[in-house]
Amino acid sequence: MHFPSLWQALRSPRYLLSSWPWRSAAYLLSGVLVGLATLVSLLLLAVTGGALAVVLIGVPLLLMFALAGIPLAALERRRLRLVDPVVLPDPHREPDSTGLAAWVRVRLKEPATWRELGYALLFACVLWPLEALVVGTVLGVCGGLLATPVVMATAGGDEEARVLKIWLAGSYPQAFAAALVGALLLPVLLYPLGLVAAGRAALTRALLSPRDAAVDSRIQELGRSRMRLVDAFEAERRRIERDLHDGAQQRLVALSMTLGLARLENPGEPLGGLLTKAHDEAGTALVEIRELIRGIHPQVLTDRGLKDAVEDVADRSTVPVDVRFELPGRLPEPVETAAYFAVSEALANVAKHSGADRAEVSGGIAGDDLVVEVRDDGAGGADFAGGTGLQGVADRISVLDGRLRISSPAGGPTVFHVRIPCRPVTSAPGTPTRKRT
Repeated sequence: MHFPSLWQALRSPRYLLSSWPWRSAAYLLSGVLVGLATLVSLLLLAVTGGALAVVLIGVPLLLMFALAGIPLAALERRRLRLVDPVVLPDPHREPDSTGLAAWVRVRLKEPATWRELGYALLFACVLWPLEALVVGTVLGVCGGLLATPVVMATAGGDEEARVLKIWLAGSYPQAFAAALVGALLLPVLLYPLGLVAAGRAALTRALLSPRDAAVDSRIQELGRSRMRLVDAFEAERRRIERDLHDGAQQRLVALSMTLGLARLENPGEPLGGLLTKAHDEAGTALVEIRELIRGIHPQVLTDRGLKDAVEDVADRSTVPVDVRFELPGRLPEPVETAAYFAVSEALANVAKHSGADRAEVSGGIAGDDLVVEVRDDGAGGADFAGGTGLQGVADRISVLDGRLRISSPAGGPTVFHVRIPCRPVTSAPGTPTRKRT
């Protein structure tokens, strides 16, 4: 007899013919054993850890006490399958790095860890004694009644047997009558046993279920999809840059050289004038395509990193720019790219709109974040409504969980502040200060 859940089985007249009564009994009985083991473990960790904390030996034990709910919750999710076939998902996320320290750090920051510790304390102090009371009542009453003839034949000397320590059976007919009552009472008591097991399972699911699991899962998948789109976009930018650099740019160089040679061969008019004009146009197109390539994805950023790429932007700015960067080495490629284009957009706005005489770009690592700041002494008044450039920078940074803040009161100064979570991927000596005047 198959029922999809214990609740449905309890509403069926064939409940007693199914496996659910025995699964309910196994669930509650195993809960008694697990709860008793949990109580002993928590007491040992708390008492021993607290006593030894003064000499620091107890600190790991107290840490184990704080994390004790995690293995218990994992066991409870498995044990729940006895009476609830729906899998209870694990609310914990995988650490970003390997190692015990990273695992502990992530677990201590998760709300699920503390919910599971609270469940462990509730289980150890309240739930398993209630389960023991229910299972003990059913087994004690029915078992005591069913065992009456056996007790009379062994301990009672075939003369009498005390039934449940309440009344005395003085003959075998009375003993077998008590056993019959126990046999009839067992199916009746299996219903409340199933109800208690179903309620206990519902409580476990309510306490250990991930909060807003579906929403969190969709948010995480959305974040991962955004990162995949950014990676694909950057790969396409690099492909276009490479194709322009190795294809169209080389052809323009060859064309410019050919036109130059043709000018030398035909210096006279009118052909010489036309060749000169064509040579100048080819040179202009070559300059423009080089600027286009640099705007798509600068080679200096790929080859030498963020600091040198920012200095290159500062060198080409029409406004004098001081660059002060202190980086421990190369950063993750998406972080370098986002920071580079943020600085490029900020300096472009300084040159076009601020009327500033000087600007300054500073950057460095603060904790696990890259912090970049562009400051100018212009007239101020910059905002996101002025164009799509700043909004595009904010969108690019937000994909990396970064933040963009702009302070630009009327009259200045304008401060463009970017913070992007990152960790250096290589080590290198600190970069010295470089100033462009």
